[in-house]
Amino acid sequence: MTRSRALITTGAVALAVAAVAIGASDGPPSATTAAGSTARETATAGYRLVRVSGGLGDTLFLTAAPGRTTLYAVQKSGRIRVLRNGRPGAVFLDVRSQVSGGGEQGLLGLAFHPGFARNRRFFVNFTDRSGDTRIVEYRANARRTRAVPSTARTVMTIDQPYENHNGGMIAFGPDRKLYIGTGDGGSGGDPQNRAQNLSSPLGKILRIDVDARRPYAIPGNNPFRTTRGARAEVWHYGLRNPWRFSFDRVRGDLWIGDVGQGEVEEVDFVRRGAKGLNFGWNAFEGRRSYGGALRAGSRPTMPVAQYTHAKGVSITGGYVYRGRSIPALRGRYLFADWGTGRVWSIGAGPRPRGLREETARLGRTVVGATTFGEDAKGELYIVANGTLYRFARR
Repeated sequence: MTRSRALITTGAVALAVAAVAIGASDGPPSATTAAGSTARETATAGYRLVRVSGGLGDTLFLTAAPGRTTLYAVQKSGRIRVLRNGRPGAVFLDVRSQVSGGGEQGLLGLAFHPGFARNRRFFVNFTDRSGDTRIVEYRANARRTRAVPSTARTVMTIDQPYENHNGGMIAFGPDRKLYIGTGDGGSGGDPQNRAQNLSSPLGKILRIDVDARRPYAIPGNNPFRTTRGARAEVWHYGLRNPWRFSFDRVRGDLWIGDVGQGEVEEVDFVRRGAKGLNFGWNAFEGRRSYGGALRAGSRPTMPVAQYTHAKGVSITGGYVYRGRSIPALRGRYLFADWGTGRVWSIGAGPRPRGLREETARLGRTVVGATTFGEDAKGELYIVANGTLYRFARR
């Protein structure tokens, strides 16, 4: 049976246990970097995870608006809540009547426009009542305390053949373009080979310009803009189900956590400005051959880090830490595993290296980790089983 993202029902959180034996081996293989070096697990003090609050229920994403200290919790059931002292407060947006909530569906992503303080624009990613992906723009009220429903404008609709592998992440890059992460369309093994097919928007990172015209424009430097039969929105391809990607706020590099099929979870890395990369699915799962066919004439970009299902079952991608509170973590990309709650980091740079497990240092596992969050100052959080934790200095 295909293992997918965590399934979360509204109300009490009900995590679907993956059909993979975890921790059965006395000596599971360590996570490895692209160079194959063993992850170092020597304990050094300096930082920890601090519990902030519970009550976040079905939160799948956490973010802040540019220049604002407020955190926003995106809930699978269709609401965005403003956090007050770490707890869900006022409702910023409610689209429950428009959202399908089965399986891996729901309200999955939120991106504030870089000029939100001036133009009050923000974008959401959800699966609609038909199960298809919709990217919708809203504007907040003058005080920026809640969305104005009448301002809703559909930017993009993507047909979804199955309930699973919807991706869901959206974010503005350092170039002020909107990036959209899509899964391969679901089922198992990408049976229609959509991730390698440039005519499909599935299994991709898409890139569009939401400022030039409506509903959007294709940036002039998108790599497949003039490729016959290709979707001009495609920026990168060959992904299975990217569960969170992020941009390094200092370097501008792109980091992607891509959920594996049955053996390997992977971290993909893209230097700022690189485009048109093929991450290999479904010809490869991580650095292992899976059996599908690569797009003709392409070469796969291998992950900079991966781990097998002896260590976890479903990756949750995070962020490069750029805050000031924890010098020992500065410049390291953090990611976690939903099933085992283990946390790793790898040094950010032109050639990411120095993979290490952080679980012992942090003092706890985070089983059920659905999302990391980054505030306006670059400090990091993680939500696991409806509980909010903050990365803090000891």
